Amino acid sequence: MVRRDAKIARLSQVPMFSACTRKELAIVAQRMDELDLAAGEPLVREGDVGHEFYIIVDGKATVSRGGRELATLGPGDFFGELALLDGHRRNATVTSATPLDVLCVGQQEFAALLSDLPQLSRKLLTGMARRLHELDSRV
Repeated sequence: MVRRDAKIARLSQVPMFSACTRKELAIVAQRMDELDLAAGEPLVREGDVGHEFYIIVDGKATVSRGGRELATLGPGDFFGELALLDGHRRNATVTSATPLDVLCVGQQEFAALLSDLPQLSRKLLTGMARRLHELDSRV
């Protein structure tokens, strides 16, 4: 089981949550589920409609598109944040390469968080804008 402080620390490293206070992160962390997966299990599949956001706590996962491996993810890495906002189809498959511990929040729980904490919406937009500026500067 992931300690509350460890969940908050992981969330604080995600650009989308970078403008949130520790108190807000604690509320988000409280609503996240913990999942343990064996090696070889898919977390998300390319083409499926996405509804969850994941943060890797321990272990490694591979990202593939069209059957071609694109990347390896490890502790602190995250994926699926756009699924919380738009529910579009996944553009890649993520599979556990080793036993994997992840934190997960679904679209419905996330929507409830935004209703309960209206100020969170603006902070999340700020965090996502920072991420877009960061990605834009790399191009």
